[in-house]
Parts: sequence; structure tokens; C-alpha cells
Amino acid sequence: MLEHASEQSEVGQNRKVQLKIRALALGSQAERLIQQPVGSVWQFQGFLATPRQGKSVVLHIQEFQQD
Repeated sequence: MLEHASEQSEVGQNRKVQLKIRALALGSQAERLIQQPVGSVWQFQGFLATPRQGKSVVLHIQEFQQD
């Protein structure tokens, strides 16, 4: 599970944005990710997909680096 929080400008107004999203990492990416401390800040790259029988979106992590 990944969490995001920021403040964005929308139509000239500041807006607080918060999001929790399920994430999936496989292979060497999963091995690297599991070694990182919970709550640390990272940038992730990948793609969004819905599971075959799911209704929610999952971020498939292909790359990540410390922010």
C-alpha cells in the first residue's frame, strides 16, 4: 500500500490531496522494496491496472528511487 499527500493548485486554488493505492512489485524490485523502512519517501514509476476480478486500481511498480 502506498500513500501520497501533497498540496496542488487547481483553478488558482490550493487543494490538499491525499491518496492510498495498492501497489505490486515483483522480482528484484520486490526484493529491493522490502528492505526499505516503512514511512520512507520514494518516487515510483510503473503502470496502473485493474486486477482481473477487482474493482480497484493497482500500481505495478517497475522502478523506484528515493525522493
